[in-house]
Amino acid sequence: MGLIDKLTGTRYPEDGVVPLSASEVRAALLALNAPDAPYRIRTALTAEKADLVAEWRIPPSASPRLERTVKTRMLLVPERREVRSVDEQWEVKRTGNPPRWVVSRRHSVGQVNWVERQWTYERGPDGRRQKVETFRFGSREVKDPLREAALGAGWTWRGMMFRLGPPR
Repeated sequence: MGLIDKLTGTRYPEDGVVPLSASEVRAALLALNAPDAPYRIRTALTAEKADLVAEWRIPPSASPRLERTVKTRMLLVPERREVRSVDEQWEVKRTGNPPRWVVSRRHSVGQVNWVERQWTYERGPDGRRQKVETFRFGSREVKDPLREAALGAGWTWRGMMFRLGPPR
């Protein structure tokens, strides 16, 4: 594994894993949909230039100061037995009490790796103030199951930086 593979999150299946067909890989990825999953996997729209899209969102109710939507677009390349992925992120940060004023808006494309945490201070059983985590969500909660499904099917998971087309 080279430096570029490390930066993009590219992973290769273990030796001896029998590669499945593209339709079986697609079915394995779609099977990750669950009512309690923090994401939804669906067939991509034509404009998204992909085969599948995993979409997750931190709603304002979970984190009132931050609203974030991330899409992982996946393109299945049967000739090379790889799933190419690129992430697209939209973020809105708010301020005020209640949080209603937009401080910043940001859009990015590439490989998204982040953890969002929020804390409050509360009195502990001993009467001292302590930090208590009230919210936690990270991109690995979504990307790890996707990556493991592709690797388990004998396909390479290739992270792309800007687009899903063939590497130049």
